[in-house]
Amino acid sequence: MGDTDTSANGSPGSPAGAPPPGAVVLEVRHDTVYTYETPVSVAQHLAHLQPLADEHQQLLAWTLDVDPPPAFRRDSRDALGNAQTHFSLAQPHRTLRVCATSLVRVAARFTALDAAASPPWEVLAAGLRYVAGARFEPAVEFVPSSPFVPSLPELRTWALGSFAAGTPVAVGALHLMRRLHEEFRYDSRSTEVDTPLAEVFAHRHGVCQDFAHLMIGGLRMLGLPARYVSGYLLTQQPGSGVPLVGADASHAWVQVWCPRTPGVPGGWLSLDPTNDVVPETGHVRVAIGRDFGDVTPLRGVIRGGGRHELAVAVATRVVEPPAPAVARSLHSA
Repeated sequence: MGDTDTSANGSPGSPAGAPPPGAVVLEVRHDTVYTYETPVSVAQHLAHLQPLADEHQQLLAWTLDVDPPPAFRRDSRDALGNAQTHFSLAQPHRTLRVCATSLVRVAARFTALDAAASPPWEVLAAGLRYVAGARFEPAVEFVPSSPFVPSLPELRTWALGSFAAGTPVAVGALHLMRRLHEEFRYDSRSTEVDTPLAEVFAHRHGVCQDFAHLMIGGLRMLGLPARYVSGYLLTQQPGSGVPLVGADASHAWVQVWCPRTPGVPGGWLSLDPTNDVVPETGHVRVAIGRDFGDVTPLRGVIRGGGRHELAVAVATRVVEPPAPAVARSLHSA
């Protein structure tokens, strides 16, 4: 099954004016294969595989191929504006293959960042506390703990090392990102999806998902809104050639709320603690949430199957800007 998404928020081929200077067109192929020990008779799945779109990230084309073809499919948006796809299979199968192919134009969004001009962190945190009759700030929804990011006192102590009194929130967040990158070791085999965050913190190693959760946890323990970003990245930062870690699978990074900060569109500053970088044109955003559980690339409920094996492959490459007709109709190879 191969369909091109045509939703209003970032539909392929939607007009976006002249490409911003320095914008890069990336093609991403995300291939997932489940192999089951015994036949699966019924399956319901939810996918977060379509990239987001805004003035800095234009979705030129997107397809989702599912084999065997689903009996039902529905494309919609979740409460945070992420694209999601529900599909179900009613025919027995021992293999499920889901391949998402995206063509995205990405422009750097934080080139004018003035971190020192962001508000003091404790002033920002105090302003988000509940006051009867006060204006509601939606960002406050990303302050409480969440299933993958519980409240851990040790994270507050750790985060305070970057947030002395009066520190601008963006300055403190950049410092915390750098410390996390230096103090924790990336190890692709060190943790599982359900490894407790306290264990990751104690052992000082993990993967990009763990690093994102650690940084989010530290920021939230200070009363600062922070959210999880799922997406993809190139093996090298465009322009600089700096190697990036985590490009062979889905990647994860962080956004911290920095309102009224010059050079931070929308008030959310993106930070990649795995690579100690502010994301530029090498990062493709797919979805945002409280933590990994909100934006899992593919999950489902099945009947049957027994034990299973999972194989995931992600390939991201820079491509030449496509002709308009190609951008409106991209098909998986």
